[in-house]
Amino acid sequence: MRTLRALVPALLLVGCAAGGPPPAAAPSLPAVPGIEGEALRFRSDEAIGGQVQVHLTNTGTAPFTVTGVALDSPGFASLPARPVDAEYAPGQTIDLPTPYGSVDCAVLPDPAAARLTVVRPGGAVEEVQVPLAGGTLAQVHAEECAAVAVAEVVDVAVDGLAPAGDEVTGFLQLTRRSGDEPVAIAALGRSVVLEPVLDAELPATLGPGETGCACRWPSARPPAPRMCWPRPSSRSSSRSG
Repeated sequence: MRTLRALVPALLLVGCAAGGPPPAAAPSLPAVPGIEGEALRFRSDEAIGGQVQVHLTNTGTAPFTVTGVALDSPGFASLPARPVDAEYAPGQTIDLPTPYGSVDCAVLPDPAAARLTVVRPGGAVEEVQVPLAGGTLAQVHAEECAAVAVAEVVDVAVDGLAPAGDEVTGFLQLTRRSGDEPVAIAALGRSVVLEPVLDAELPATLGPGETGCACRWPSARPPAPRMCWPRPSSRSSSRSG
């Protein structure tokens, strides 16, 4: 799933639509005096996959130390706290890399919080839930659920990668799990290091017997137009990592 999200985060399929109305938002969480939090995602987090940054600020007048951090969101499976050792002076902000669990697309990711183990001056230890502001987790949740929806309909593989100057040429292959209905590529998004470019007008539909398209991913920007064309389903493929 990591490879699919990194290479084709904007791949959409005809006929893949969410069923039923969206779930109702849960009540917001109470603030924790002296600590403010926000979820962020940097380029390095996208490259690594499976983590965000818990952006914490000491808004109080006394220092504290965070020794454990975990994401608490209804849209992601809970993971054990990650051990850390971050000392926050008053007014100080430190970002803590924090992994997230498998996505639950039946619920919204909010309200989200950082589950923290906090050591106060004098040695007192507290377990607190700091609400996380910002729309990063909602974006991550939407991307993960889109990847799940794609994987339910087709297998996605990238093979034949080969360097060509400052570009990489590869074959994106879609293999239907069942049926022979048309599959449409509505958009092909970039990762943090590669920007795929299709010269074909989108959406591009793969009809019966067609499974993918060959395209180039230039490393330089702005990219030059490159070609994309259907490939027959008889072509063998090797799944990317």
